[in-house]
Amino acid sequence: MNFEEEISLLIKSRYPLVLVDTMDEDYVTGQLHGVAQDQSLTFYSWTLSKGLRIGANQNAFYKTNDAVTMLRVVNDLIKDPHRALFVFCDLDRFLGEAVAARLFKDILNSIKNTPTTVVLLGAEAKLPADLAALAARISGGYPDEKQLLAEINRAVSEFKLSGVHLEVDMPPETLRRVVKTLKGLSLQQVRNVLNICLLQDARFDLADLAVIEKFKKEAFDRDGILEYFGAEHENAIAGFENLKRWVQDRRKSFLTECPLPPPKGLLLLGVQGCGKSLAAKVISGELAIPLYRLDLNRLYSKYIGETEENLRRALATVERLAPVCLWVDEIEKIFAASSGEVDGGVSKRVLGTMLTWMQERKDRSFIAATSNDINSLPPELLRKGRFDEIFFADLPDAAAREGIIRIHLEKRALAPALFDVAGLAANCEGFSGAEIEQAVISALYSASGSGEKISTRHVLEQLKLTRPLSVIKSESVGLLRSWAKERNILPV
Repeated sequence: MNFEEEISLLIKSRYPLVLVDTMDEDYVTGQLHGVAQDQSLTFYSWTLSKGLRIGANQNAFYKTNDAVTMLRVVNDLIKDPHRALFVFCDLDRFLGEAVAARLFKDILNSIKNTPTTVVLLGAEAKLPADLAALAARISGGYPDEKQLLAEINRAVSEFKLSGVHLEVDMPPETLRRVVKTLKGLSLQQVRNVLNICLLQDARFDLADLAVIEKFKKEAFDRDGILEYFGAEHENAIAGFENLKRWVQDRRKSFLTECPLPPPKGLLLLGVQGCGKSLAAKVISGELAIPLYRLDLNRLYSKYIGETEENLRRALATVERLAPVCLWVDEIEKIFAASSGEVDGGVSKRVLGTMLTWMQERKDRSFIAATSNDINSLPPELLRKGRFDEIFFADLPDAAAREGIIRIHLEKRALAPALFDVAGLAANCEGFSGAEIEQAVISALYSASGSGEKISTRHVLEQLKLTRPLSVIKSESVGLLRSWAKERNILPV
């Protein structure tokens, strides 16, 4: 249901008050004017600068630049019974005054159960408690996919007409990704970011997705709680075949209008350094949606109630950024004291907020959560409905270790064919992917220090010098692996 359909339904349902959260007043006012015409409603609009006007008339009612005077005029207008739609911009800022609040309540009481509706426009507007109970709250001013596609075509056509050469490389799948990424932006924001994309290099292609994602993040995440990360291709991670297949089976629901419901997300448990964080980046790349990490350091605050409010704002931002992949790294840290005895109940309230959102959310976001500590996870988090699946990332087997070595050699412009990859893999049993990567890096330093070209010998030396976590903390790693095996957790 788009905005016009939603607001039409509320008006027909005889809601006396509707609060529209929007950053694009002109666009929404135009939409509301169209809705009023479709329902044969007399359309009134008010702003502090222009006063109260009727329809498209530029002349305002006398002295209605003042909010209290305007409300008195509206009180007189509704005494003459007729079907009307009143649209007020920023009126919530004046409702803290006793006279304005009383007049506004009188208006709402008079229009209850009548065809007349009052709409308040504003970004994150707040109402007094007694008025909030009467209001329906919706978001508006965000073009749908059809309107976004038309806006893209308009921007490209205008740019070409300006005489500047523009290269467009936008196959259908990439165009769909661009349209989905633009969703949630106001029309003016869409125009701004499209102009940036076209003007910076006179090209419109896949690379502009990153520009749009960055713009969108800066527009919505003013608190910096969500951190933008680049996605990775499936070839960036070795092994994880079950996970890759699982994601591929669900990819269609994000890229097309599939009748199947989009997946909610998954939880990656496992040994430290075995690729869980990298897997989150790969998931984002395979689903073709931007990746944002929930920054737990910025989430928590020393002030009472601030942590819960930070989380609510972050989750609301995720809904506006959707579709996105939300990466919650080491999710157990959010619920580190979920009993609430240590922190005055903060973690308990945070857990409640997070669980409710995970269960009830309707947006097309995907949660990729990782955890190293099973014992710290509350049982409510592990049940079906919060996550679609739980995977376990174990220490890599011989084939996966070979793949990891090849990936890290290629990342450093080294040809794997010049190394005994199978021999190296056989000598690092029990190593995590992170430990193998560090051995390759240390081998580069060792070879550079001795003035030699890096070879199998240098990597092998570093592997022999490394004591992996599976040896140093064998008890905890063994316990974790046994836990996953006993409970038949799906391996990656």
